[in-house]
Amino acid sequence: MIHKSSVIDSKAKIEKNVKIGPFCYIGPKVQLKEGVELISNVHIEGNTKIGVGTKVYPFASIGTVPQDLKYKGENNSLDIGESNIIREYVTINPGTVGGGSKTVVGNNCLFMISSHIAHDCRIGNNVVIANNVPLGGHVTIEDNVVIGGNSAVQQFTRIGRLAMIGGMTGVLKDVIPFGLSFGNRNYLKGINLIGLRRKKYDNKKIMELDQAYKKIFSSTNLHENLSKINGEFKENELVQEVTKFIEKDKKRPICSPLSE
Repeated sequence: MIHKSSVIDSKAKIEKNVKIGPFCYIGPKVQLKEGVELISNVHIEGNTKIGVGTKVYPFASIGTVPQDLKYKGENNSLDIGESNIIREYVTINPGTVGGGSKTVVGNNCLFMISSHIAHDCRIGNNVVIANNVPLGGHVTIEDNVVIGGNSAVQQFTRIGRLAMIGGMTGVLKDVIPFGLSFGNRNYLKGINLIGLRRKKYDNKKIMELDQAYKKIFSSTNLHENLSKINGEFKENELVQEVTKFIEKDKKRPICSPLSE
């Protein structure tokens, strides 16, 4: 079902059961998979693919050129997964050469009104990004992350799986998996215990993770602290996920608790 007022380039690939409401624009390289729904006034261009069952609300702008002055028209792409909800005024940009030329969004995500996904971002599955949240370029958001409204995430930042970012937080430092992060300039408040329990992780493993968290952040020298607990929690996959996250990029600052 395509409304007669919408402009669909003849080269665009539109699969069956796609619904395109009034006053939408679809460019020549766009692919809309089965069951995609564009409510109205949606603009999609560039080498953009949108997965099965994703729903896009009015005035979203998807696939327009990156907001990066270094971009000079090189080939790039945007790959959005399945069953996402993209609300009003959301903007999502494709990649640049400096970040692999590709922006990727997973499945079952919710992007609330006026959120922005910049060039070369990598967004996992089941991510919730609330109203007015911009992600800078090259940001990595792992699965099941929640970012509160009016927060802002600096370019190149990583946010680990099942982390939660409080509203109005300026995220300048990487947030460990399962971390709770808040503040005008983000600090770590603890472990997302409620989120872990909702995912039905074993309570013993959650408590071990909490113990490991206190040891890892017992001083500002995180890598020295990690070496001290090496092997102590080797059977706990939650602890191992946190330690691997910290070790993966030693150049990036890691969000830590406020010093007392």
